Amino acid sequence: MDWSVIYEYRALFYQGVLNTILLTVVATILGTILGLFICLGKMSSIKLFRWPCAIYVELFRGTPLLVQIFLIHFAIIPSIWEVLFPGQAAPEAIYSGFVALSLNAAAYIAEIFRAGIQSIDSGQMEAARSLGMPKAMAMRLIVLPQAFTRMLPALGNEFITLLKDSSLTAMVATPELHYAAMNVAKSTFERYPPYLTEAAVYLVLTLFLSRIVVRGLEKKYSSR
Repeated sequence: MDWSVIYEYRALFYQGVLNTILLTVVATILGTILGLFICLGKMSSIKLFRWPCAIYVELFRGTPLLVQIFLIHFAIIPSIWEVLFPGQAAPEAIYSGFVALSLNAAAYIAEIFRAGIQSIDSGQMEAARSLGMPKAMAMRLIVLPQAFTRMLPALGNEFITLLKDSSLTAMVATPELHYAAMNVAKSTFERYPPYLTEAAVYLVLTLFLSRIVVRGLEKKYSSR
């Protein structure tokens, strides 16, 4: 095993780590925002809102993420791009990663929000409404802050899952960590050093997220 290839291709690994983190952070933020709206739509008493949101959740949770990435990168984005910008080159693969991971995460986060909201006693909402609060305000000021504390462990797990799932975007040539490891292995014919390095980096990132970020947030909000 020639471990010198890691130093030789350090710039490629460094860029891969940055893109992996970027994919995870963007997908988490967009997925959380979209997931909240999908959750509220799914819990709505209006069928026009409830059914499309329910179908969305089942569709993205019931199909493989890799298939979703392929559909978005090779079919959906090019088709939309051709209509909006005819003759222009399609966006880089990393944008397909942003879209696919965000849409997939939204389906799972929507269910996390739903479980968190439904875990709050209905009397909280009734008490807020009896004080004259509109339903939207009561949800924002009373229910969601309490539900968020209970949702933190599940949201943390989803964040870590997204970090690892981002490696699937390498299949459409997104320049993230797994793609870097594959390129180094292909260029140097070394197998152990690049893939063991990749595994070590993922382990460090997931430990950092689970032990420091997620637990830190849990302690912060549980003390309130």
